[in-house]
Amino acid sequence: MMSAERGAAANTIAAYRRDLADYAGFVAGQGQTLLDVQRETINAYIDRLKRDGLSAASSARRLSAIRQFHRFLCADNLRGDDPTRIIASPKARRALPKVLSIAEVDRLLATAEAEANAADTPAKQAAALRLYVLLELLYATGMRVSELVSLKRAAVMRDASYITVTGKGNKERVVPVNDRARDAVRTYLATLEPGPFLFPASGAEGYLSRQVFARDLKGLAGRAGISSARVAPHVLRHAFASHLLGGGADLRVVQMLLGHADISTTQIYTHVLDEKLRTLVETHHPLSEV
Repeated sequence: MMSAERGAAANTIAAYRRDLADYAGFVAGQGQTLLDVQRETINAYIDRLKRDGLSAASSARRLSAIRQFHRFLCADNLRGDDPTRIIASPKARRALPKVLSIAEVDRLLATAEAEANAADTPAKQAAALRLYVLLELLYATGMRVSELVSLKRAAVMRDASYITVTGKGNKERVVPVNDRARDAVRTYLATLEPGPFLFPASGAEGYLSRQVFARDLKGLAGRAGISSARVAPHVLRHAFASHLLGGGADLRVVQMLLGHADISTTQIYTHVLDEKLRTLVETHHPLSEV
């Protein structure tokens, strides 16, 4: 069913097979079968996963596979009831995104710009300028790294304050670009040979890979005196969102700029708003110093 009806990939089917085999083994150990297993046994299985140290996210994935299996049994009239129907999914506490401070981002940008201006060979200058432009655009727009590295040159050729970004599901969104990033792109464009991509490369896709950008960014962080473990392209996207919210931007606006289909995804940044609200109350409430 997973293969024929849902077109699931081989890796997905293999993962389901592993999860369901483990579940079936537990059920058999309780003296039951998959056709008569009760809700209490499934809850006990979830509890065992927790005792074994499995994360809430992994346990929830296992339960999802079990749910879909039992729905299949019901749909094919192999079983009349679904024992997973009212089992609560394990809840993972969503980790706060890693964020750099404004001062740290400034240091990254300053280091990248200085290196682009001080390179002693054409090859080094081209690589340093590319990294600087990538960084400026990433922090200016909050694009996903895949959106950034695959950006078409036509998207930035116009001398406009906005660019069109093609995101997940080929959905387009318009994001503003500040003067600093636009100037950096203009300088960079003058150094490029003709071609469709803003960040061309010799690979099969024709543009810079995410891995190369991530590697170069970590190297830059080290030279800027920032732990490379704290820096990755997605961290700059988090910084973009957090710094906007900290500066007073509306959550809905940030959702649109990030290209989030659901605002619940954007709400991981509400810790910034919570901190801002707490500071506001402590600063302005008449009894805050009493």
